[in-house]
Amino acid sequence: MMASMKHNLVLFALFTLLSTFVVSQANPGYNYGFDWGGGWGRGGSNNNNYNSLTPYFYDYSCPQANDVVISVLEKAIAQDRRMAASLLRLHFHDCFVKGCDASLLLDDSDNFVSEKSAKPNANSLRGFSVIDEVKATLEEVCPETVSCADIIALVARAATVLLPLGRRDSKAAYMKLANTTIPPPTLIARKLIASFKQQGLDEVDLVALSGSHTIGVARCTSFKKRLYSQNGKSQPDVSLEKAYLNELKSVCPSSGGDNSISPLDYATPKSFDNTYYKLILGGRGLLFTDQQLYSGNHPKLSQLVKSFAEDEKLFFDHFAKSMVKMGSISPLLGTNGEVRKNCRRVNN
Repeated sequence: MMASMKHNLVLFALFTLLSTFVVSQANPGYNYGFDWGGGWGRGGSNNNNYNSLTPYFYDYSCPQANDVVISVLEKAIAQDRRMAASLLRLHFHDCFVKGCDASLLLDDSDNFVSEKSAKPNANSLRGFSVIDEVKATLEEVCPETVSCADIIALVARAATVLLPLGRRDSKAAYMKLANTTIPPPTLIARKLIASFKQQGLDEVDLVALSGSHTIGVARCTSFKKRLYSQNGKSQPDVSLEKAYLNELKSVCPSSGGDNSISPLDYATPKSFDNTYYKLILGGRGLLFTDQQLYSGNHPKLSQLVKSFAEDEKLFFDHFAKSMVKMGSISPLLGTNGEVRKNCRRVNN
């Protein structure tokens, strides 16, 4: 879209809020917006055996890819408005385990245990059927062309920014690694930083990507400890604002109710904006890790939270850049891996 249009990064706004969908200029020179193509004259090729990622990877081999993704997402989000956040989260959980290779999508097999059963994923991740539908449709129009890893990226790309493509799919899943590399919602600031650093992501990436919590919900089991016994002494987390604490207790009683949900951003839960950071400044971050960005005694994180709370465009810019950076974690390229016919199992 033209640069003069409102510089906004409203997640799936086209489908959920009928707002303007505009993406940040994470890579100068690219043409952002729904006109993702433009031909390989910008440095691409019609050969899909690339050793680097490019946003235009499927311009020739499957030019319908973007339209297929948007069509399926439009229907999925019309049926379930929470699906936008759920699909974006799949990209994060895939990339943090041996890179962005769709290992997350594999079901159990004789050779490995699915990552879906890992503690950070079990009874938590959703949206796999949407990925299945995208893949099935693409297999009809472009057989054995678009990888499952890139489908996850295409979904996130439709939500956020022009992510480069060209990943191939893993032939294995890594359940044990998923249990240790995906950061749980209980980490203190120092350990959060270390977790992201392992993936080549810095403090700016940590705070910017956490901004995806401006939409979506969390189950009580993810934050109940904060409400009743943060330090094992039957006391709530002191960083929680008292009125918000009482509201959360009404949703999540001390006994039972673990599957009840609460918005990660209760003020504007359906808008991709910077309200998430404003809530954190007031002690109203839902997850312990959310509030640790400001209350974790780490000056750089606190300053970033303040900056993003004050300047929404700054948040959008950094979120876009960090999404591209995360999407480039250790991808399988060229002839490594495979392009699965079914995202849930490796090819025969």
